[in-house]
Amino acid sequence: MHRLIALTLLFQHLVLSGTTLQADPLKNLEQWLAATPLSDERLRELASQDFAAEPLTAPQAAAATEMLWKSRSEFLRSDRKAELDARELVIGDLKMPFWYRSFGAAPAEGRRLFISMHGGGGAPAAVNDQQYENQKRLYQPEEGIYLVPRAATNTWDLWHQGHIDQFFDRLITDLMIFENVNPDRVYFMGYSAGGDGVYQLAPRMADRLAAAAMMAGHPNESRPEGLRNIGFTIHMGALDAAFNRNSVAADWGRRLKTLQETDPEGYKHSVTLHEGKGHWMNLEDRVAVPWMSAFTRQSWPSKVVWIQDDVLHQRFYWLQVDPRTAKAGDQVTAEVQAGKIRISVCSAANLTLLLNDRLLSLDSPISVEFPDGSTQTFSVQRKLAVMATGLLERNDPVGVPTASITLAVPVRQ
Repeated sequence: MHRLIALTLLFQHLVLSGTTLQADPLKNLEQWLAATPLSDERLRELASQDFAAEPLTAPQAAAATEMLWKSRSEFLRSDRKAELDARELVIGDLKMPFWYRSFGAAPAEGRRLFISMHGGGGAPAAVNDQQYENQKRLYQPEEGIYLVPRAATNTWDLWHQGHIDQFFDRLITDLMIFENVNPDRVYFMGYSAGGDGVYQLAPRMADRLAAAAMMAGHPNESRPEGLRNIGFTIHMGALDAAFNRNSVAADWGRRLKTLQETDPEGYKHSVTLHEGKGHWMNLEDRVAVPWMSAFTRQSWPSKVVWIQDDVLHQRFYWLQVDPRTAKAGDQVTAEVQAGKIRISVCSAANLTLLLNDRLLSLDSPISVEFPDGSTQTFSVQRKLAVMATGLLERNDPVGVPTASITLAVPVRQ
């Protein structure tokens, strides 16, 4: 009885003095989520709540991720149903129809998703429509969702303009929600102009992919360094000399080999020039599908190599930059070594590290080594605010950051 009285008096003192006992952030989150599912606006509101700034333990952060994604999924299932039923995405004035088919039994861990880009390009709409229909028949995975989008334009670069990244991000999310696609088992592939798209998109969207397959395309100005953490396969007719496709494919094979020799844990690749074949490989390239299927995405890889494309991205794996200062050609190379983050290259004007216990333990201070050899140590806290912002920026439950470090000074090579 005396102990109860003492606790009561203590509580009254704290209230009168303006101090409150710390609440359980998960209880607050549960109450917040009970009101309405997580729309974009609700996620922004959540990030600004007082309880969202309270520190979390690793188990609490894991539980919160599940709670957030459950609520976010409920919203997306309602918000996106019409576009999935219509089999058409709309962003601004652009429309992207799509078709898909399921193959094999769905694994317990979720389905694979193969996004397959058709050929054509700078041609009348009827030509690209025919290529769209043809792409539907080319490949059949043993298991997974085989999805063919119809490009939103009829230009030569129909698969690597900036809107494609937005459309494909939306496709991935929709198929996760409605077809139980595993976000760690997403694959890009494409033929001819679609192969051009793979060369371009795979390096700049590698953090969404497990692997990619390029068939009979041309890379234009794209570079392979960003492919470090995915599987990448090239299939080309040895006689496909138009635009030097065959010699360029062989050159990319040499470049990937050199990258892997200097970084043996990365750049898993396979390059095949099919003897006697021209632009049409008579379906010999179908072997790319089971090759890709063996790969699973590295959601939180220990090393990231990022070269910013002319289509700018704010985030690549666990690296983030301010889109207002990002520019084509910016480079960042960062890796985790013995519990420390080492940034060996950084030409970006600013850099934020997005963190999760999947990458390294957040229970101890984190040392960051900069390109000039100097080191700073940061204490980090897992927070719902970081998680809500991360989920708003990307609907990826596996890639939700729980903490972040924004570097105070520009880091340059």
